[in-house]
Amino acid sequence: MIHTLAIAGYRSIRNLVLPLEQLTVVTGRNGTGKSSFYKALRLLADVAQGNVISSLAAEGGLQSTLWAGPEQFSRGMRQGVQAIQGTSRQNPVSLKLGFASDDYGYAIDLGLPIPSASMFNLDPEIKAEAVWAGEMLSRRNAFATRSGPAVTVLDESGRRSTLTSLLAPFDSMMTHAADPRGLPELLLLRERMRAWRFYDHFRTDADAPARVARPGTRTTALSADGSDLAAALQTIREIGDPKGLAQAADDAFPGAELRIEESAGRFELLMRQHGLLRPLKAAELSDGTLRYLLLLAALMTPRPPGLMVLNEPETSLHTDLLPPLARLIGEASKTCQVVVVTHDATLADALHDAGALRHDFTKSLGETVVDAADRPAWTWPER
Repeated sequence: MIHTLAIAGYRSIRNLVLPLEQLTVVTGRNGTGKSSFYKALRLLADVAQGNVISSLAAEGGLQSTLWAGPEQFSRGMRQGVQAIQGTSRQNPVSLKLGFASDDYGYAIDLGLPIPSASMFNLDPEIKAEAVWAGEMLSRRNAFATRSGPAVTVLDESGRRSTLTSLLAPFDSMMTHAADPRGLPELLLLRERMRAWRFYDHFRTDADAPARVARPGTRTTALSADGSDLAAALQTIREIGDPKGLAQAADDAFPGAELRIEESAGRFELLMRQHGLLRPLKAAELSDGTLRYLLLLAALMTPRPPGLMVLNEPETSLHTDLLPPLARLIGEASKTCQVVVVTHDATLADALHDAGALRHDFTKSLGETVVDAADRPAWTWPER
């Protein structure tokens, strides 16, 4: 389980270190930084996929995603007696992401490139990385560190040696230094991060992929676009918890029954509702009903990931569906760590009542802030 998440220099997040629990809900008004928090988590996952540079480019490049305020706020700025203004920087410009779990931790520091004649001169560079054992990075527990192009590892004899001094600035040691013999811990951590799942605003429009019959194969993880919804639900029935699936559907839609029809290998979802003479096809379901069924398939996966992140799952749902959604999320958190980002107070309250750790985001001088009872200790890797 991830117990600490750290973000620095990303959009409205100047410096945030948050504790996480098995179930965590992040909430707050619009514009308080919830989306930045969600995107930062996705960027962390992109490191393990080797896509962090391209993902930042899709957001407009590093310059567009960096914290735009001053490096530090003086007491006068916070009290409103001094104008908000920049000062001479004490540290290099950087975007930092990291987490610590029960056994391993990882952090990455991305910075501006050295000006050159390259046409890729806007790409950020990976300046530093570290993988360690334990709660917080220190020299004693770091078994792989990267500074510039050099990667240093702790070998079996306990000595530090240079694995490579030629790592490209756009390559992470997570993808280019993982070795099942020399660095099995890094390989294990990378595969864990690759298994994280993110669900954000399923399409429910008339042309949504989930509304049409599609070729079906065993689906233990619902795709991000929901196109394999029917196959995912049938997989839960065959190798997951069919009784729990039926109960969860009835909890949200009393008297409803889900059916999956197969024709020439194509799977189609139908839903029989109390009082109707025929089942409705997915194409006929309301946006809210379809979205709930997509969340149902995602959360009842027969092979839970280490981490599942839901961004605004309440979108287009009627308030009557929020209590059963909270129960569904709470049940899912028994088998995998779940983080929910929502602006809906009803859902946030229901999850908090179910035992979720709650973080309420607010803005102060343009900066995302949160009153965490205990801010975890954190150390970033040195460049």
